[in-house]
Formats: sequence, C-alpha cells, structure tokens
Amino acid sequence: MPSPAAVTTTLPHSGIREIVDLALSLDTPLVRLEIGEPDFPTPANIVEAAAAAGRRGASYVQASGIPPLRGALAEALGRRYDLDVPSSRVLVSHGAVHALDSVLRAVVAPGDAVMIPDPAWPNYEMQARLLGAEVVHYPMPAERGYLPDADEIRALVTPRTRAIVLNSPSNPTGALLPRHLVEEILRIAVEHDILVVSDEVYDEIVFDGAPVCAASIAPDHAVSVFSFSKTYAMTGWRVGYALVPEWLADPLTRVLESSISCLSSVNQAAALEAITGDQSAVARMREAYRARRDLAVGMLTEAGFDLVTPRGAFYLMVPLADGADSRAAALDLVTRGLSTAPGSAFGQGAPHALRLSLAASEESIRTGVGTLIAWHRETAGGLALEAETVRR
Repeated sequence: MPSPAAVTTTLPHSGIREIVDLALSLDTPLVRLEIGEPDFPTPANIVEAAAAAGRRGASYVQASGIPPLRGALAEALGRRYDLDVPSSRVLVSHGAVHALDSVLRAVVAPGDAVMIPDPAWPNYEMQARLLGAEVVHYPMPAERGYLPDADEIRALVTPRTRAIVLNSPSNPTGALLPRHLVEEILRIAVEHDILVVSDEVYDEIVFDGAPVCAASIAPDHAVSVFSFSKTYAMTGWRVGYALVPEWLADPLTRVLESSISCLSSVNQAAALEAITGDQSAVARMREAYRARRDLAVGMLTEAGFDLVTPRGAFYLMVPLADGADSRAAALDLVTRGLSTAPGSAFGQGAPHALRLSLAASEESIRTGVGTLIAWHRETAGGLALEAETVRR
C-alpha cells in the first residue's frame, strides 16, 4: 500500500490538542482553561451581514480576497498604525494559520532555516518542518519576561536562515515586544536579507503598552499577520489577513490559489462588516480580558506564585516546581476538573509551567485558579505526582 511522507509520521501531535481531545471525551464537569476560544458570541451585526450575504448567494471570488474587504483592511491598518497602505499589499486568508503557512510556503525551501521563539505556539514549528526546513529556536525565558534577546537572534543567523518568526502579543506568554526590540530584530533581518514573519493576531488585545506592526517598520522585509478570530470572537469563521511586501503579493496569491481557491464570500462579508462596523464590542471584550487577567494574577500572586504578568493576549503562564512535568500536571488536573495547556506543548522553554487561557468567564477563572492553587499545594507544585500519571 502507499505510505505517508516521512515527515508526517515524525511530526508530533500538538500537546494542546491532546488536552482538548481529552476534555471533549469526558462526561464529567470540567473548567476549561486550555484553549484560546473566546467565550463571547460573534457580535450580532457581523452575523447578520453574513446572513444577508448568504441570502444574496455565495460564489467564487478572488483568491486574494474581495476588493472591498482588502480596501477596508488597508484603511483600518492605516488608521491603526499611521500608514499609507495600498490594498495590493493586503491579502485575505483562511484564518491567520493559513496566512502564516502560506507565507512560509512562498519563501522557504527544503534545507532553509526558520527561526522561531521558544516558548511558542507549536504550529510554527509544525509548518516549517512540513516544508523540510531546519527549525532554529531562539529563547524567550521567564526570567527575561518572556522576551527575546536581539544579540542571541543575531548569533543564530546563518546563510541558510530564510525567515524569523515573531509573535507579539505572545501565545502562550502574553508578552508584548517593545518597539525598540522589534526594530533591532528587523535591522538584523534587513542586514541579512531575511523575512520577518510577525504573528500579530492579538494586536487589539493589549493591556499595557502598544502593539507594534513589524511590516510598518521594514515593509520589504516583514509580513504582519492578523486575524478576526480573537478580536471579534470569530474563531469559527476562519478569516485572517496579512500585510505583505509588494514583491511577495503575487507569489503569495499563487499559494492561496493553490491551497483554497478562495475564502467563502459569506465569511468575507462578515469580516467586512466587522472591520467597518461598530467597534464597541472590541473594546468591551478587551476590558473583560483585562479584568480576567487581573483576577487570575491577583489570586495566584496572593497564593505565593511568582508570575510574569501578561501585557496582552489572554494567556497566563503559571510556574510549577522546578523539575515538575507539565504534561503530567495537565493530565492530572483534568482528573480534578480543570483543563490547562502544558508548557511542554510550546517547546523547551517552559517545561515546568502551565498555560491558562483567560478567554473563559470570570466564574470559570475563579474556580479554575482556585483548583490549581489547591492542587499545587497538595502536589508540591507537581513534584509529588505518581509515575503512572506521566505514562498516561
């Protein structure tokens, strides 16, 4: 019989999805803080715009996105980051994950090197490895506030380095890269003619400081990727977009054509209403996430945890005891009625930590954090777990 490509048999499953699948398989009540799924409904005006588009009739449209949406996105980016952006540099994708994957496909060949942060959302590494690229991790340790060091990144660059992935605000840490640091990394990219692929999907969920659009600083050497999923509670609608260099627009369009033909015209109508309509829901959700962050950080700090307070996104990294196995901890917590994401799912940089998603209700966060605090005390921060938990 035919056999799968070798890379697909060695590609690890997502450590986040392991917990998600386990949570979905249980019939018992569970406080779910393992996945970044906003608990808010998609605003009604967006849903109605989609319904109206559906009644008019869905059809094939341009692979790079319908012109009204691309124009509206260019205008919105211009207002947000004080830019003069032509719509030709804005391409629409099937969610941000599709934009990230398509950009890498457009510039990375087998044997090239792709630099990604550690800890980081695991899909970056999965996408690079599927392309036959070498993955090079640059560290973002907790003791540095989960921020990278530009000199460390520079030292890791080789003639084979084709792309550097940034993510700010960060999943899983909530860290927000300051402008001067983004500028330093972009200088490295320009010097070595490398493309920076900047995942900025949480750019409108920032609590302290301001987001930085990498593509606005080095327009020929950076791609900024955005999404409607988190900003507008539209995860299931699967609409993302990217601000790309002019030289990349046509190659990237070819990749989009080959992978999805085009994004649903109904979903693009919803996105058009989201970006041009009433924005008050965005501010309300952002303030709710801020309150949830403050609640979780306050409870854990009072209980004696040493935390790095996230400045954006809706995630919080909670340290376990040194030497504790985060996967074992996450599996054990599910039996206690709480699902979290193990730090090991995000690389080697946070093996003794758990990621909490603060996209759940305040009641769920209060209950879940209380469970975590009690569990932490009972298990000595996870060190007292039995070996059987690890083997599951």
